[in-house]
Amino acid sequence: MPIIDRYILREWLGILGLVLAATLGLRIMHALYEDLDELLALGASASEVVAYSVVKIPGFLATLLPVCLLVSVLYSLGKLHHGSEITAMRAAGLGLFRITRSVWVGGLLFCGVVWMLNATVVPWSFEESRKVWEVLQVRQELAGKAPDRVGSRSAVTFDNAAAGRLWFINRYSQFTKRAYGVTVSELDAKRNETTRWLAREAWQDEKQGGWVFRDGREIGFDAVSGEVIRTEAFREVAMRNFNEDAGLMQIYDAKPDSLSLFELGRVVEHYRESGSPKEQIYALRYASVLAEALMPLVIIAFAIPFAVAGVRVNPAVGVSKALGLFVVYFVALRLGMVFGGRGFLSPTLAALLPHLALLGAGGVAWARAK
Repeated sequence: MPIIDRYILREWLGILGLVLAATLGLRIMHALYEDLDELLALGASASEVVAYSVVKIPGFLATLLPVCLLVSVLYSLGKLHHGSEITAMRAAGLGLFRITRSVWVGGLLFCGVVWMLNATVVPWSFEESRKVWEVLQVRQELAGKAPDRVGSRSAVTFDNAAAGRLWFINRYSQFTKRAYGVTVSELDAKRNETTRWLAREAWQDEKQGGWVFRDGREIGFDAVSGEVIRTEAFREVAMRNFNEDAGLMQIYDAKPDSLSLFELGRVVEHYRESGSPKEQIYALRYASVLAEALMPLVIIAFAIPFAVAGVRVNPAVGVSKALGLFVVYFVALRLGMVFGGRGFLSPTLAALLPHLALLGAGGVAWARAK
């Protein structure tokens, strides 16, 4: 690697490391400040608090990395420009892209890092940190509740329109992995109820597939008149054709921002198969998470011209200007979410539009810088 590339890269990565370490430390402290009292109230030990903090770190990285990249590029290159080092390199016949090519290569690598974080590490971090809370809550509840009431979620509904089944679960226990007070309505093509299954409890049979219903009744209806035509009690019945996933049932109506990438993918697939209009909202969130992989290049595209703008100005001036543009970017991102969520734009276009717009603004700034 040429000396200039090594020098620019060393200056940039040095500032990036300091900024990332400082912001990450502050973010961890803030998370502990918010959650520590509740963790201790749930009986968490010191090792469990540390484990919780460790699994949360990857989720913080995905959020903090774009801002840290922005500040580090602006400050490191602004510092070099303030010391006339960028001016000397350009006077030697080097173009702005040639001077900063190591930063661009680093940006491409960080695109891969962000993609990996969003696709694998962040979903794992999100789900593992949630499991820590669930384990602590279950452990506390076991001291004063029956096992079937530990970690329970009430009023779980699930509409499997593709298969023609509508579920209602009075209570689902995360501890026993069983549903209590189950009602399943089988519907025809016109959404008329043909059969209703009632069961005191039910569980998903992971070995043989399907569901097992216990202590219930099967009720048949005339699809046209809605009158009861048969009723039969049962002790236990295996419904092998019921392929609904208990995990999906509990997340398919959750807020998109509260779901990991893996969970978003499952919900989007479910809504796409059922033809539900809710697919748009979850697909938009899914596309937005993936589009964040472009953030490092977007940041570098407009940060470099701002960093070397003017004649030996203070680096903080370029930082303040670019931060203002970054605020505009987040406003554009929010507008894209609004228009995409209402169906005026496709999820992919709505997710990419703010990034492409900022790349265009960066291109204009590059033209002026040259």
